[in-house]
Amino acid sequence: MRKGLKALLTFTLGCFFIVMFALFFMRSYEVFGGKAPKNKIEEYQTFAYFKEGRFQNAIPTTMDNDFSSTVSMIRDFFKNDPNRQPTKPLPVKKIDFSGIKENQPTQITWLGHSAVLLQIDGKAILFDPMLGESPSPFSSIGSKRFQKELPFQIEDLPPIDAVFISHDHYDHLDHGTIKKLKAKVNQFFVPLGIENHLVRWGVDPAKIQAMTWWDETEYADLTIAFTPARHFSGRSLMDRNATLWGSWVLIGKEQRVYFSGDSGYGPHFKEIGKKYGPFDFTMMESGQYDDRWAAIHMKPEESIQAHLDVKGKAMMPIHWGAFTLAFHDWTDPVERELKLAEQREVTLALPQVGEKMMIKDGRYPSEPWWRAFSSN
Repeated sequence: MRKGLKALLTFTLGCFFIVMFALFFMRSYEVFGGKAPKNKIEEYQTFAYFKEGRFQNAIPTTMDNDFSSTVSMIRDFFKNDPNRQPTKPLPVKKIDFSGIKENQPTQITWLGHSAVLLQIDGKAILFDPMLGESPSPFSSIGSKRFQKELPFQIEDLPPIDAVFISHDHYDHLDHGTIKKLKAKVNQFFVPLGIENHLVRWGVDPAKIQAMTWWDETEYADLTIAFTPARHFSGRSLMDRNATLWGSWVLIGKEQRVYFSGDSGYGPHFKEIGKKYGPFDFTMMESGQYDDRWAAIHMKPEESIQAHLDVKGKAMMPIHWGAFTLAFHDWTDPVERELKLAEQREVTLALPQVGEKMMIKDGRYPSEPWWRAFSSN
């Protein structure tokens, strides 16, 4: 009897110390980000979409995370599917930064996944600049980037007028990238709560503007609006939905662009189109989908519809072409969108990483370059 009690006590104490160590590690490991102080949480509570200490979507949004779904995901993870990643490293086009701050026609450069460089009205802007090797709190764990190099070294970037973050997941907000970028950036625009991450990483609070859904502001002759998305947030086991998520609208002197961030399909796209459209160019989430999380990531057909809902003219698929974060073929998003775009008369922009495009001339790369790196 005593041996049984002793074993139970030892097991209980062991579990207690493991939990305490995990909590201490998550609090002390800088990569996980910062926590909102009490006064900010009180501020968050004034918003309709902050309930019971967490941010929420505007409409019910659930994911299949029951036992059977978990088992099926584990099974899919271990399936040998060679086309979940390219057959060899993807090429990149090196970027020449000369003239980047000159008042040239609006230019857009895809940097892989959801990272985008926008040059508009003489301003240099970055969206979700995840430029690390792996979207994980530990660089040795997780999917590795499909490209062996970036189109540039972060150290070679010119001064950046603004960085826009859509949410705090590792494939969009990268600790290492922010640490390297922060001295070059004049202003960070982030969803509510993410300012706490940036401050912990050494970004000057005066350089951070945290925004809520439908907030608008003026910056350097640009009109900026933070608009809804249907997603979630979190960087550790303890901070699910502790920060907001969303999408971005930028309005320049002549062009309007829309950056979707991550989102499931929903009525917010039509609301955004009605309020801010039409858009000359949209950057629309187009990968890492699955039936088990269909409410938070769009399938290609939904991405095309979302582009039409916001009244977009040309659309560039993002959230693909850099990491394997779902179980579909890595080329599936663009292949399906290419077929549907022709049927629905949607102009697609399909650049290689680092390839610069001008919005004004309306000519966009459309060759299926990825097929040379597919096993299908």
